[in-house]
Amino acid sequence: MNTDETTLGHIQELRRGTVVLACLIRLRTPDYGYALLESLNSLGILVDANTLYPLLRRLEKQGLLTSEWNTDEARPRKFYRTSPSGDQLATALATDWRRIDDALARLDTGDAR
Repeated sequence: MNTDETTLGHIQELRRGTVVLACLIRLRTPDYGYALLESLNSLGILVDANTLYPLLRRLEKQGLLTSEWNTDEARPRKFYRTSPSGDQLATALATDWRRIDDALARLDTGDAR
């Protein structure tokens, strides 16, 4: 395995958890899957549809998202929203993310104590 493959593997591993957090935060404002996908990608949180849609179903099954079908338009769309328990999890994950980010910044500047 060369360095590029190793790096890509580690980047993919790092992204897995961040996509969950990003979805929970972003879906505090309800939206449908494709709009979420475009929104995350435009922010630099790169995820493809084959990853996102199963994740949304899993988060819904875990009670972290709720969904409803909007049939007002010509094409029905499933809208997702972060549930109260999903919001609590997002808050906890974001708090821990900031703690880890702060620790990494200190390590990077040689300020590890």
